[in-house]
Amino acid sequence: MRVTTSASFARSHIIPFIPAFFNQYPDVTLDLNLTDTIVDIVEQGYDVAFRIVELVPSSLLAQRIDDNPQALVATPEYIAKNGMPETPQDLLHHTCLPLGETRLWRLVDENGVEHETRVDGPLKVNLGDAVGALVLSGMGIGFTALWHSGPDLASGRLVRVLPNYRLAPETKIWAVRPPGRSMPARVKAFLDFMQARIVETNKSRYGDLDI
Repeated sequence: MRVTTSASFARSHIIPFIPAFFNQYPDVTLDLNLTDTIVDIVEQGYDVAFRIVELVPSSLLAQRIDDNPQALVATPEYIAKNGMPETPQDLLHHTCLPLGETRLWRLVDENGVEHETRVDGPLKVNLGDAVGALVLSGMGIGFTALWHSGPDLASGRLVRVLPNYRLAPETKIWAVRPPGRSMPARVKAFLDFMQARIVETNKSRYGDLDI
């Protein structure tokens, strides 16, 4: 079975549970590709990919795994030094740390009005873990999934920025498969096993936060 997913997500949500999966399904073999680049799963022969996106229409078969709440975050030290943004436009005066090419941040206020801010900063990086580490260093403000930042928010190492705004688009965690195939038993076993643990992991990482 061939599976691909982002390295950041796999580190906390997939890899810790692989030994237990093999204990339960010792006859399965697994080729796990970790990359933050979205690959063509049909062309490259993957059975399943975990993707954290706003799903767009395609021929791929998609199964929702869990929600993916997001937040803007920074360290208390960064906020003490640079001030707390009060509106999305205030982000223009801050060091923001975008992931990859995502430099247009969209935030929706309590009245449902969407605000677009084209953020800039001294660094562009394509790995979610790297953005998280840089935010924790006090370098700037980052756009993060709560499954990644939840423990640091709970401990006070990070604080929410613009907490009265929600980030758009709202994304989910999906498992996608090639079209036109019935689901092999090994793939169903893997998805059922991992979905239960992904949901449990998310609950443990941000379930107690006010989101």
